[in-house]
Amino acid sequence: MAAPARGVWFTMRPLLPVVQSWDVEARRWVRALRRSPVKVVFPSGEVVERKRAPAKQPRKAASEASSHGQQQKQTPQGSPSQTPNTWEESGLRYDKAFSGDRRLSSVMTIVKSRPFREKEGKILLEGRRLIADALKAGAVPKVFFFSRLEYIKELPVDKLKGVSLIKVKFEDIKDWSDLVMPQGIMGIFAKPDHVKMTYPKTQLHHSLPLLLICDNLRDPGNLGTILRSAAGAGCSKVLLTKGCVDAWEPKVLRAGMGAHFQVPIINNLEWKTVPNYLPPDTRVYVADNCGLYAQAQMSYKASDSGLACDRRFLKFRKYEEEEDLETGAKKGWLPEAEVQSYDSDWTEAPAAVVIGGETHGVSLESLQLAESTGGKRLLIPVVPGVDSLNSAMAASILLFEGKRQLRLKAEHLSRDRSYH
Repeated sequence: MAAPARGVWFTMRPLLPVVQSWDVEARRWVRALRRSPVKVVFPSGEVVERKRAPAKQPRKAASEASSHGQQQKQTPQGSPSQTPNTWEESGLRYDKAFSGDRRLSSVMTIVKSRPFREKEGKILLEGRRLIADALKAGAVPKVFFFSRLEYIKELPVDKLKGVSLIKVKFEDIKDWSDLVMPQGIMGIFAKPDHVKMTYPKTQLHHSLPLLLICDNLRDPGNLGTILRSAAGAGCSKVLLTKGCVDAWEPKVLRAGMGAHFQVPIINNLEWKTVPNYLPPDTRVYVADNCGLYAQAQMSYKASDSGLACDRRFLKFRKYEEEEDLETGAKKGWLPEAEVQSYDSDWTEAPAAVVIGGETHGVSLESLQLAESTGGKRLLIPVVPGVDSLNSAMAASILLFEGKRQLRLKAEHLSRDRSYH
């Protein structure tokens, strides 16, 4: 029974592999479809020749040829020394910081310290607009912290060379920021020097012979608002004496809304050096809601005019008159600067306005400087019984009143020239 089964098995097994004819024909048609025809003959007898495609090059040779061709195309368009315009062309790199990095938090804490700012000459700026204004004015950046790459890509590429770029988490920026809604970017800059800064041309064009001197201003919000008003009125410069809050404190920068990069600011001055920063023939005027001699020097009564006396000067009342021990004569202790209303003409010469703080008021040195330069005290009328105006409000009123007077003088002068 085993022999027949073995014979059957041999009969079923083919001696040679058989290839189906339809399989061979299919392969031929596939190869034909892959080929590109040399000539195409239409039924009408028209013959169209096809150009042969160039032979394929090895991958390495093809990549070298393409790169060589791109170099040849780019060579006539621009030289290698041309400044790159995009982030990719400039080859800028940034580092990533881990969440809660103590080194970064310590840096931010130190930068917010006034002694560190004065010693190291560095300040902290926050927000895309403020940073863009600083870069436009020529401020020198040192380090940028950002949470999203597009924030740093919005800045000019040429200003980012040599700057440390550190990407951090938004939660870290929220911890460092003083803003309720942080913008996701902060920068450490070298403390700007007003001599090296490039201020807007429009600001310089509208600059007036009007200066502002800040005396004993301690509130950051008030100082920032005053700087903003000074830039809006067209002041030529702002001087800050010792005793004022630092102009580059984060809260002052936030309240200033970019005014720091629109008007020159000279910080931390001694009173004896203030005259060195004033133009020749400048008269100094002191903002004073009453002064010691207001009621006596004004031609009408304070009750009728609505001038409110500032109680800050009452502490000088006992020193108002002193007796000379040799002659027995009485002499005034405070400088006798004349008092006039703020809307009277006081811009016939270059003018400097002194604004004092709400707590400490103006200093004795400011009154002495006003007396020595022929200046006066400027009074702003308020309803009797109302306390003195806010320092920022008083500064805005006086600066824009000075601007109004200067504009009227310029209009009268232009009319006189047109008549002649």
